[in-house]
Amino acid sequence: MSQTYDENALNTILDVRVHATVQLGSCRLRMKEILELSPGAVVQLNQLATDPVGLYLNDRLIAEGEVIIIDDHLGIKITEIKMG
Repeated sequence: MSQTYDENALNTILDVRVHATVQLGSCRLRMKEILELSPGAVVQLNQLATDPVGLYLNDRLIAEGEVIIIDDHLGIKITEIKMG
């Protein structure tokens, strides 16, 4: 009976959805700069184009990777797992 409970609990946990976010970079802007943003404005990030991007699950960094294009969509190719 205990094993069945454990399997059911594990299956329940494996079905839980988490929020996945890929962070390309970040920067600091003054409020004045934010208020001056308009369509076409460019915001330069502090990461280089060759730097890995971070994959976050529920705001926790779990992996890094490279941005790739799949058909007309963006994706991430995992290069390093950060959990542990």
